[in-house]
Amino acid sequence: ANWIPDLFMERVEANADWTLFSPNEVPDLHDLTGEAFKRRYEHYERQADEGALENFKRIPAVELWRKMLTMLFETGHPWITFKDPCNIRNPQQHVGVVHSSNLCTEITLNSSEDETAVCNLGSVNILAHLEPNPVIQESGDECFREDWPKDQLRTEMTREEALRHIDKEALGTTINTAMRMLDNVIDINFYPTKKARNANMRHRAVGLGIMGFADALHRLNIPMDCEAAVTFADVSQEVVSFFAINSSFILSRERGSYSSFHGSTWSRGLLPVDTLNHLRAQRTDASLIPDTGCALDPMMWEEMRKLVASGMRNSNVMAIAPTATISNIVGVSQGIDPIYQNLYVKSNLSGEFTVTDSQLVQALERLDLWDAVMVNDLKYFDGSLANIDRVPAYLKRLYATAFEIDPKWLVKMAAVRQKWVDQSQSLNLYMAEPSGRKIDELYRVAWKSGLKTTYYLRALGATSAEKSTVERRTLNKVASSVSAPKACLLDDPTCEACQ
Repeated sequence: ANWIPDLFMERVEANADWTLFSPNEVPDLHDLTGEAFKRRYEHYERQADEGALENFKRIPAVELWRKMLTMLFETGHPWITFKDPCNIRNPQQHVGVVHSSNLCTEITLNSSEDETAVCNLGSVNILAHLEPNPVIQESGDECFREDWPKDQLRTEMTREEALRHIDKEALGTTINTAMRMLDNVIDINFYPTKKARNANMRHRAVGLGIMGFADALHRLNIPMDCEAAVTFADVSQEVVSFFAINSSFILSRERGSYSSFHGSTWSRGLLPVDTLNHLRAQRTDASLIPDTGCALDPMMWEEMRKLVASGMRNSNVMAIAPTATISNIVGVSQGIDPIYQNLYVKSNLSGEFTVTDSQLVQALERLDLWDAVMVNDLKYFDGSLANIDRVPAYLKRLYATAFEIDPKWLVKMAAVRQKWVDQSQSLNLYMAEPSGRKIDELYRVAWKSGLKTTYYLRALGATSAEKSTVERRTLNKVASSVSAPKACLLDDPTCEACQ
């Protein structure tokens, strides 16, 4: 992954130059972040100008940025991760620096010559902790429940409405159990190296995440490309954050605080959401960084600040992993990702299996649309409803696949989640018709929104066969005409190759 300091992004924004140094001449930059990094980096630039440094090269920052994005577009990685948000919001700043993330970019833990960062991961199925028809009013012995029409999308939602849709009691119980199990893993695990064991025993970091987020939106009739989805992402992660932090505090009362607790942001009564203001203070433009508003009673968070100042069992408590395997076992959508396809074939040692979205099947059955022809249509259109005429428009939007959703909505949802998470999240981004300008804008927005890391950039192939339905209730056929070859237009101002 590219480990990018804020100073570099500021130079990109300003169309300024960036100086490349030989690491052996600037060894301390590796361990500096934020303003300290900026001051030292600019000091080395002055030394280079004065001839005190021999090995350096100055290039436009935008040129290097484009090289990063070109590689990302062509191969899906190296991933774009941001050094300063990871460190400015790190609960463990007092014991070192976050030098990198892990393979899936959700882990942001300190590492050093003496310690190898270790994180113990688990994920909560958010779909299993919903209240699809919550109580909205009680009068004596009667209670009135919300009954949202199944054929009507919900595109706007207040924080209070989103909170009503979460079974807080059940979620709290699940998270208490999960955090206890993750803490147990630290003690009974096998460690291949002493450095790994020392780090895990000293800091006791765990990473509780979520899965089934897309399925939860489907259950609530919320499409991913709307403000209601952003609000639900915000509130659901707030509740997970509250119970995860509370569980670690309770464990500290039973088992003691982790060894390096004193000096941490926890010990100063600071929660992950509080450190968002630290990041905002470092940015010249913080307009896209989310607000710190909450859905839970603010007094609950005030009480939590007092509790964590007295002890925490774990240095870090949250990280949202991609859950590629365990979500399949549970039967829900992966992590925080949109659905990739509504129907696909899964292969393993037992054979090949056709996998469908059970909620979509139920919705189509209610409309008497689930039949063999629908199955064949879904297979033909790669699991997408977009080109199947008999499917209602509201279902097409609700069950839009990853490449049919503007990726900026994924960034907006990730940004509001990130304010509650002390580590990071595996954020895949999808782009159906990528261009240099679109990719550039997307990742600049990700940085400005305060994201710590991103994961793969998924892009559709540049060429594909045209598909069409030639007759109602028959199998789709490939059109006989061949698409014109796609070529670079020399006068296209959005083409990165021509600039």
